[in-house]
Amino acid sequence: MEGSSKVSGINASWAYPILAPADIEAQFLELASQWRRETVMMSLVQKMSMHPAYQRIIGMGQPVVPLILRELEQEADHWFWALQAITGANPVLPEQRGRLTEMADAWIQWGRENGYRW
Repeated sequence: MEGSSKVSGINASWAYPILAPADIEAQFLELASQWRRETVMMSLVQKMSMHPAYQRIIGMGQPVVPLILRELEQEADHWFWALQAITGANPVLPEQRGRLTEMADAWIQWGRENGYRW
């Protein structure tokens, strides 16, 4: 997503852009849409997770966690790698592995227990 971003005045030659929450959400939604379109025929989660749009979402860090949790609440999908990479957590129990809905439910519960709101 191209556009203008505010940049911190402190050594702006290397500072990261500071995005407004609405800009973060718009960028996330655009990247998520691209990721879904371009990985719809993939069956390997590892390949899906290495897609450039997915990696950019991970790079957005903590601000996208509630957005991912909202996506999971609406429809279970393979967001678990991103959530684990960003948060360092993994609330999925061994017996839930491979069960998309149960894995999504575990993350949604974890998000609520850890104060995330979406």
